[in-house]
Amino acid sequence: MKLYTVFAFLCCSICLAQHDENISSMDFVQIQNDNVAEAMHYYNNNWKVLRIKALEKDYIASYQILKTEFTDEAPFHLILVTTYKNKAQFDARETHFRELIDELGKLNLLNDKKPEEFRKTLMGTDAKHLN
Repeated sequence: MKLYTVFAFLCCSICLAQHDENISSMDFVQIQNDNVAEAMHYYNNNWKVLRIKALEKDYIASYQILKTEFTDEAPFHLILVTTYKNKAQFDARETHFRELIDELGKLNLLNDKKPEEFRKTLMGTDAKHLN
């Protein structure tokens, strides 16, 4: 009976631990046609603003905008990272960000250039944290 109780406790602990794993979503972004000012304005005044509001509402755990050197092997300039503290936050991300986008209203752009003219998301992926 003791062995069964310990086994049940360990199973529950593992399930709970898996439920609380951090998950990060990453987008790899290429800045188009040397429109660095437009891209940075866009990410700082839209993407980042949404993440700040998401933090305030406990929709995400953290966010980062990472700049990287463009190479033939890694043809992107930015890595956008949004981290969720657990699977529940991650699963609700579309609903939460739709709410925040609706609250924010129209995009804050530097000029008349549309986002597809100055940035391209090459790839997006999600990853569970190991620590």
